[in-house]
Amino acid sequence: MSNSSARNPKFLSALPQDARVAAVVVTYNRLPKLPHTLETVLAQTHAPEWVVVVNNNSTDGTQEYLDGLDNEKLVILHLDENLGGAGGFEHGMAHGVNLGADFVWIMDDDCYPEPEALEILLDQRERTSEALDRDVPFACSLVKFIDGSLCEMNNPITTWDWPRAYLTGMNSMLIVECTFVSVLVPRWAIEKEGLPLGEYFIWFDDKEFTKRLTRAFGPGIISMDSVVVHDMGVNAGVNYRQVDESNIWKFEKGTRNQASYRLRFEGRVAYLMYFRRVFLQMREGRVAKPIKKRMYRALRTARKFNPKPRFPKDAKYSRLGTTRV
Repeated sequence: MSNSSARNPKFLSALPQDARVAAVVVTYNRLPKLPHTLETVLAQTHAPEWVVVVNNNSTDGTQEYLDGLDNEKLVILHLDENLGGAGGFEHGMAHGVNLGADFVWIMDDDCYPEPEALEILLDQRERTSEALDRDVPFACSLVKFIDGSLCEMNNPITTWDWPRAYLTGMNSMLIVECTFVSVLVPRWAIEKEGLPLGEYFIWFDDKEFTKRLTRAFGPGIISMDSVVVHDMGVNAGVNYRQVDESNIWKFEKGTRNQASYRLRFEGRVAYLMYFRRVFLQMREGRVAKPIKKRMYRALRTARKFNPKPRFPKDAKYSRLGTTRV
């Protein structure tokens, strides 16, 4: 751990040993897996001060299960409507900051962190900050599938100089984006740059948020020693060849979100290149014509879709749903 007497005074984050962490778990109709997630989060060697569980208006008995739990660390938010993963993380992270957390630690309801996952994230983020002489704005874990292989959907994107942190002695690499499967974010980063975009509902909210932090403060890190298991059913990434009637609702939102981001932050050429990628993959996958039309509509919708981040002190976070502390 770091020595506070030698610490750079410009750093805004709490020291690892002193850090009060709010773990944030967003859940929707995943009662068979949620108990194991909560069990592994509560069993961390660096114990979270709070475990904020955002119930996205589940219909499978999740509310009754959560209300039956007796643990003083649990803070349960029952939302009155399903706001998707994006809206759930927006509300849960706001609540964690407003509780007084120095860090929020966010994950899905099918994520099982190893016992030292949080402690390692705190330590590696601090040590990397000292080595690079800047306060690192986020740190994520290595995500494995249930069989121990790499989880295909949760690969962070590294920087061109990704070994820079590693060469200072940490088993970490610099990254520009990652998914919300065990990500540690200091409160100052949220207070300065805002929360994830709830309007995204699902897909690319995590990439947009971590890219936003990277633009503002520099890259984050992946700590290779902090390990979680993602019990996501099928180990596969997003592929537009596989769009069909059963999953189109997710692909529509993800395509709109990513196209909007590409257009606004990477320019018209990046937007058109993304459009081309979607077009070619759907053609290769022989996607049905009605599904293609809906995807093209999502790409066009992105031109006017431009939500702005909100901040933890926004009054809306005290009005939606019910809370059990």
